[in-house]
Amino acid sequence: MEKYLPILTHTQMFAGVNEQEISAMLHCLNASLRTYKKGEYIFHQGDQTDSIMLLVEGKLHIQRDDFWGNSNIINVVEVGEMFGEAYAAPDSGVLLNNVIAAKDSAIMLFDAKRVITTCSSACRFHSMVVQNLFFALSEKNRKLVQKLGHMANRSTRQKLISYLSDESARQNSSTFTVPFTRQQMADYLSVDRSAMSSELGRMRDEGLIKFEKNNFTLLQD
Repeated sequence: MEKYLPILTHTQMFAGVNEQEISAMLHCLNASLRTYKKGEYIFHQGDQTDSIMLLVEGKLHIQRDDFWGNSNIINVVEVGEMFGEAYAAPDSGVLLNNVIAAKDSAIMLFDAKRVITTCSSACRFHSMVVQNLFFALSEKNRKLVQKLGHMANRSTRQKLISYLSDESARQNSSTFTVPFTRQQMADYLSVDRSAMSSELGRMRDEGLIKFEKNNFTLLQD
């Protein structure tokens, strides 16, 4: 786990805590490490967890599959991001979605009770982690509201414009890369892939965008 300390120092959960302090906390937080191959399930819908998890390598998709196997990507977890905390509280119920490794991945797990309960010495850096956890939850709520904003649009074009505009603003550039394949982007926006591809083609023909694979440029008249 020690090799991931430089990554942990750049996560929101451990913001302001140095490598030495994090190393001292790993035992206190009952930390463990698990690795997964691309396509492997980390969790299935209906599973339970009592851990807060951080992705330290790879990429994860949080998705929901219906009875017929159709998938809808709810969220993408990138290196340094936290997940599972919504289900770690007592009586929070089972997981509502599947968590799948989109790449070969490594996950660090922390005992949720130990994270939110500061140790007897009440060390400064443990208190900071609790504060950071609150801020991280607030950020996740903002992202959920953002996705709901995309979904609230009625047409495929409106959803695309909303999503691409937000990605441009987030990356502070009219040229940017989205973290999805075409199918994954269609799943994320809950639209038909063929209809979305056709709409992207029309937007390109109208001079609104340029794109190649998952690289996009937004254009102005």
